[in-house]
Amino acid sequence: MKNNLASSRPYDRVSVIGAGAWGTALALVAARSGRSVTLWSRESEVADSIRTSGQNTLFLPGVALPASIAVTEDLGAAARADALLLAAPAQHIRAVAASLAPLMAAHTPLVLCAKGIERGSGKLLTEVVAESAPDAETAILSGPSFARDVARDLPTALTIAARREIAFRLVVTLGHAGFRPYASEDLAGVALGGAAKNVYAIGCGIVAGMGLGENARAALLTRSFAELCRLGLAMGAKSETLMGLSGLGDLVLTATSLSSRNYSFGFQLGEGRARTELLSPGHPLAEGVETAAALVARAKGHAIELPVAEAIADILGGTLSLNDALPRLMARPLKAE
Repeated sequence: MKNNLASSRPYDRVSVIGAGAWGTALALVAARSGRSVTLWSRESEVADSIRTSGQNTLFLPGVALPASIAVTEDLGAAARADALLLAAPAQHIRAVAASLAPLMAAHTPLVLCAKGIERGSGKLLTEVVAESAPDAETAILSGPSFARDVARDLPTALTIAARREIAFRLVVTLGHAGFRPYASEDLAGVALGGAAKNVYAIGCGIVAGMGLGENARAALLTRSFAELCRLGLAMGAKSETLMGLSGLGDLVLTATSLSSRNYSFGFQLGEGRARTELLSPGHPLAEGVETAAALVARAKGHAIELPVAEAIADILGGTLSLNDALPRLMARPLKAE
């Protein structure tokens, strides 16, 4: 992708749809980049918290939000922006995008900021957005990025994929000293990398929680990345995307830190806590739980084997015990790497 960022014009008005930790952090990114920012919240208590305390006490406590970020519960008002960042949970993307579609001006960038694969359809979230809001410019933002680090303006680099001109404009819209986005046109690769890494992070967490050692975790991480590349290439993703920030970079971060909700979920599962307890209301949402079976189903549609992802999906589905998973993987036929 030739670099003509210098001539790209930023979008002045940015709305963030979803006021969880990640959406709130992205609103801060846009504000620090000098944009006029609106943050839409579905929950009135979140909006009220931000208005009265100057912070999102429910999802991002302790982080001050500037008064310049306008908070609204009116989706129509939020949709009247030059670019929209869609930070709703993965399994809600279709409904939210469909609600936005009649409220947005045609060709407005709708930037997916969630990571997952739609349960049931097995579609990448970029495919879901393109179907639900066909007149929008589908884009995706993904990479190694914990919300709290981004909110604290700690150095972060990630990828924004869209049609070339749109990707460049989004990069200059959000980029500043602490937040460095790279432009890409590979929507499939960026979307798949963000979705699959959550599944594999759960597996790495399980290995650590069971006390199987660093060798086992390194092996699982490596073979997970091999699976991601195999499926990605079959789906038309670019190898440089899979090797980049939104592929390998995001996998390494998410699969090695207890700050990751997916790794933490797997770690607690490996320690012996029940799936039902970890999935009960009040526990952090681990997107990889819903994505695992969908990832395996998508791979089967491309005739691609994902032994690691299949084992994780079976564990999460309750058909494979933790103690039986390792022997199943280790008993696979010996072959060249």
